[in-house]
Amino acid sequence: GFTKYTPSSGIDALRGAIADKLQAELGVRYEKSQILVSCGAKHSLYNLAEALLESGDEIIIPVPYWVSYSDQALLNDATPILLPTKEEEGYAVHATELERLITPRTKAIIVNSPCNPTGATYDRTTLEQIASVAVRHDLLVISDEIYEKVLYDGATHISIASLGSEIAARTVIINGVSKSYAMTGWRIGYAAGPKDLLTAMGNIQSQSTSNPCSISQKAAVAALRLGESFTRQMVEEFSRRRIAIVEGLNKIPGVSCRMPTGAFYAFPNIKGVLGKRSLSGVLKTPNDVAQYLLREAQTAVVPGEPFGSSEHLRLSYATSMTNITRGLERLEQAFAKLE
Repeated sequence: GFTKYTPSSGIDALRGAIADKLQAELGVRYEKSQILVSCGAKHSLYNLAEALLESGDEIIIPVPYWVSYSDQALLNDATPILLPTKEEEGYAVHATELERLITPRTKAIIVNSPCNPTGATYDRTTLEQIASVAVRHDLLVISDEIYEKVLYDGATHISIASLGSEIAARTVIINGVSKSYAMTGWRIGYAAGPKDLLTAMGNIQSQSTSNPCSISQKAAVAALRLGESFTRQMVEEFSRRRIAIVEGLNKIPGVSCRMPTGAFYAFPNIKGVLGKRSLSGVLKTPNDVAQYLLREAQTAVVPGEPFGSSEHLRLSYATSMTNITRGLERLEQAFAKLE
């Protein structure tokens, strides 16, 4: 019977569950008025971009990045400023390089840990350095924490908002139930942060989508209150698949892949394959390789270009071990045919 409109910013039970979670896990207290429930974390990010950004603004985005960060800035007439990171350094962000990109037009910095697509995680020292820069320049930090519970090898999640009151006041946390509880299709995400900004985001949402799905909100309450044992079981299985896919990729000539410490993606470097020739021509880019694999091996991978990389592919291991094994075999056979 829970089928009618709800408050546009989310039901009290869900906002309360989110507030309790953030208090218990991060030690940061949020009022319900500082929490907005939306139709997925992507929707939360877009509400934020609309409320925060305008023509002339700049937003700093570490590279590689999730595909929508840059486009959402562009859709709101802002300029994405890309901060390159190095694979050999675990895609770490260095505070000095970050600070060099800051101008009077800089509005915000995006932090995504664990990261999509690399699976990299930021340690406390890195986050403290980013927080120091943000406080010094009075910038907003957009902390995308959607993969916070998908961690391996003893890695722990640290929210930048938990590092003190000054940075908490300048941080918007973006999260949801899609990844931690395998509820992608339910479309529930949320944002928590400064009240004025979250109020503006709620006003935008009320004029665009109204409330998130009523039934999905009830399901999200159950996930947040009761779902931890399921998440632990899921992550254990992901870890087994992670090891299999990374070890398999590293056996393929011309391919190298770091072991991710979070999320559920492998991000193999294929620069040893680029420049080789197939029957239909030279494979010059990751997109060329992805198209070749689709044609030759009937295997879908995501090219690195939308993530800001000209040397990588992204593969998800949120699939069965059977599919992973079959996919690796097809990749190896297809790459062996190249000259």
